Amino acid sequence: MKVQGRLVSPEQMQEIRQLIAEHPQWSRRRLSEQLCGRWDWRNPRGQLKDMATRSLLLKLHQRDLITLPPRRRVPTSRMGQVRQPRVTLDPSPIGGTLKELGPLEVREVSRDRSGRDLFGAALAQCHYLGYGGSVGENLQYLVRDRRDRLLGCVLFGSAAWKCAARDQWIGWTPEQRQNRLRRITNNQRFLILPWVGVKHLASWILGRVARRIGRDWEEKYGHRVVLLETFVDQERFAGTCYRAANWVEVGTTRGRSRQDQHRTLQVPAKGVWLLPLERNARQQLHHERA
Repeated sequence: MKVQGRLVSPEQMQEIRQLIAEHPQWSRRRLSEQLCGRWDWRNPRGQLKDMATRSLLLKLHQRDLITLPPRRRVPTSRMGQVRQPRVTLDPSPIGGTLKELGPLEVREVSRDRSGRDLFGAALAQCHYLGYGGSVGENLQYLVRDRRDRLLGCVLFGSAAWKCAARDQWIGWTPEQRQNRLRRITNNQRFLILPWVGVKHLASWILGRVARRIGRDWEEKYGHRVVLLETFVDQERFAGTCYRAANWVEVGTTRGRSRQDQHRTLQVPAKGVWLLPLERNARQQLHHERA
């Protein structure tokens, strides 16, 4: 069977059951670490995929194929309960032109504690969706002017598992999507601080990030992304800055959220916008070896 993107053989199932039986005192975390090491399951950068292994074990447990030991800690929702740092933002109005504010700096801060704190505080305080933290592969960009004043921030993270308009544009099979979805990243948050009024700033930021995100992603995760996606709330925005930055609107969502596993949650339909980072992005998502 295929679980968590990995084919699990009957022999490996037996290995998992034997590991659990021989070490009943081990925690779920230790089991996943040991199994990950045995299988040498690594990401493109050579790092052991411990969290993927832990998720695999949980799915097998939920299907009654194995019996994991009881949890030692009650899990919390990282997205909903992350403590936001106390960061004070300066709401002084910022205007002028791009030339007058420049040169502007775009810096990726996901591995910098102070940068992450500022990034999280800005989104939590000023973005209409709020912010509860990031999980999975992600990049976080802060944008400042030549006087080191914060202008905005951009978050890219995991792509949507399914999106009919995007998948139709790519034309891939479900198997291709499962194997190559990591080559797409989703612009999950984009914020220009509410006291910043600078014409063309949003499209400038999108363009500058698009030119570097492929290299940044490869440096951090060991593989490049070739396609950007985002979902624009059509009741709030027209997508003007995305169009100005050469993104293409390919359709709308079907009014379901990313967490809607049972097809019961209804949310406003959103415009689906894409930006290929390479000329042959669509072909790579079709034919590239997984």
